[in-house]
Amino acid sequence: MTDLTDAQLHALENLRRKKHGEEVPFVNIADARALTELGLAERSREGWDITAAGAAFLVRRPNEA
Repeated sequence: MTDLTDAQLHALENLRRKKHGEEVPFVNIADARALTELGLAERSREGWDITAAGAAFLVRRPNEA
């Protein structure tokens, strides 16, 4: 899979937190659209949601030191 920019990764992490009911800041539309093109997010009535592939991507990525 393509590496995500820091902004896209931050947006994806925010979408994961949103899915778990946490309050999250505004998600940049350009970042959300890029995530959608990669299949990591999808558009919904509530804005943007993380997909199963997006959640799996976050689980698989290496831990940062």
